[in-house]
Amino acid sequence: MAGRDRDRPGRAIALHPMNTTLATIVIVGSLLLALASLIVAIRDRAMGMVLLVGFAVLEVTLLVQAGFVIAAVSGGEGPADKGTLFGYLAGQALIPPAGVFLALAERSRWGSAILVVAGFAVAVMTGRLLQIWQGVA
Repeated sequence: MAGRDRDRPGRAIALHPMNTTLATIVIVGSLLLALASLIVAIRDRAMGMVLLVGFAVLEVTLLVQAGFVIAAVSGGEGPADKGTLFGYLAGQALIPPAGVFLALAERSRWGSAILVVAGFAVAVMTGRLLQIWQGVA
């Protein structure tokens, strides 16, 4: 009975919508992007294609995570405070495009420094989102 709950025969095991694996991927990825952005800023360079693609991949990952959470909430799961949950989801999804936009507008080391802040903010917000989902915050 692979994929079935042993205690309740006939019911499939539901995927946890705010699973720690996806959250860990987002946190590690955003921190690696923040580190890469810091190295670029220290070298006094503007954002390059590697950072642009990295933040695009991060954005796709954030949208997938948001899709899982929204689907779960529409199915009746999730914390009691939905407003905070959706606020964090929306803010988290807006940070990478806003950071890239500002980094492209500021073609100096400070554009890369903006991406350092964006990557770190996404990591912190993902951790907070996990806390909200689990009800410990």
